[in-house]
Amino acid sequence: MKYQRPQEELLKSRLSEPVHFINLLAGPRQVGKTTIIRDIIDKKNDQNQAQGYYISVDDEPAIADDIYSLKTAPSVVSPPQKKDGSWLQFQWQEARNRTEKWLKSGQTTDKKVQPAAFVFAIDEVQKIEQWPDIVKGLWDADRANGVPMHVVLLGSAPLLMQKGLSESLAGRYETIAISHWGFTEMQQAFDFNLEQYIYFGGYPGSAWLIKDEKRWRRYVRDSLIQPNIEKDILQMVRIKNPMLLKQLFELGCHYSGMELSLTKMIDAINEAKHTETLADYLHLLAEAKLLTGLHKYAAQEVRKRNSAPKLNVFNTALMSATQDYSFAEAQADRSYWGRLVESCVGAHLLNTCDEDTKLYYWREGNHEVDFILAKGKKLTAIEVKSAPNPVLSKGLDVFGQKYSYARKILVGNGGVALAEFLSHPAEYWLD
Repeated sequence: MKYQRPQEELLKSRLSEPVHFINLLAGPRQVGKTTIIRDIIDKKNDQNQAQGYYISVDDEPAIADDIYSLKTAPSVVSPPQKKDGSWLQFQWQEARNRTEKWLKSGQTTDKKVQPAAFVFAIDEVQKIEQWPDIVKGLWDADRANGVPMHVVLLGSAPLLMQKGLSESLAGRYETIAISHWGFTEMQQAFDFNLEQYIYFGGYPGSAWLIKDEKRWRRYVRDSLIQPNIEKDILQMVRIKNPMLLKQLFELGCHYSGMELSLTKMIDAINEAKHTETLADYLHLLAEAKLLTGLHKYAAQEVRKRNSAPKLNVFNTALMSATQDYSFAEAQADRSYWGRLVESCVGAHLLNTCDEDTKLYYWREGNHEVDFILAKGKKLTAIEVKSAPNPVLSKGLDVFGQKYSYARKILVGNGGVALAEFLSHPAEYWLD
């Protein structure tokens, strides 16, 4: 039985409603956005399933994929070959035409049964220049004319947001966040055990390659990391020094789970650049759900922003694929495995935090806590121990004395089992 992500059921529910908003599937590459929409759009003309028209800005040739249509004859007029605003307008009109035909076909059957919604899905829409204004104009025209066509936009979350969602399309869309796959999902879908998830991470497309580690590592580098940086960041955002961005990503993967000041990053990269540039690049990598720098928790907001960031990948596959450790070697090196486990916990928290929950680390003198979850007045301190007989630090106790209302959690031997911790979202550990 094919595994279905929970976001698919949510989108189905929204598409069963009358058309009110554009639906946005937003998230990093290779986490199942396209699979979700293709599962929803019917391939067999099932009256109870949504019918639709799927196009992708990445696909070649320029003519859109017709497999999910009503098998109507191709349009007499060919679409523009360049994937620009004119191409998008052409495809939108084609979707309108198909919507009309679908409605008429529904009326020829049982008139007591309302035909399912017609869905127009646009993948990687952010790669079309001025797409927000074009979509706004077309969407508003459809609302004025009562066109019963659901629109689903798929793409990279940060780039979509940066390119005008909050301005041109404000009030016209609802977002369904699609995050990296968690342990429970990889376990259910691919029978991953805990150690495999820690090392190979949560990319479903690479799961079947883990028996051949060289092939798996090459796939992650060439099909996941490179497109994320080369296509999603460098082609969409003006970067003064692309090599510096790439070096920062590699450095972050190497030091995931560790604090590293911007000055030390510059020294490690041997690049005489301002720290503001590295801070900007780290922000871009975080927005792309690749790598982030956690701030130190403090009562004063200024102290949080000025702290040395603690680096953490959003998916441990990024860490493993860029290192020289094999799966067996990583498990044998307890120090490195400990950083992998800690990075795995950090990635889980990053991917399951809602927009109101913030993630930090904490350090005061020789005392530290790996992760701090904060939401409103709720506060949880989380310490991760991967060794069979861990030496407990006093960090949790010292933090608890300073913030008496905080919840304290030890993940690992003597505390919450790692598998159990990874089975619940971040908000669960705030209650």
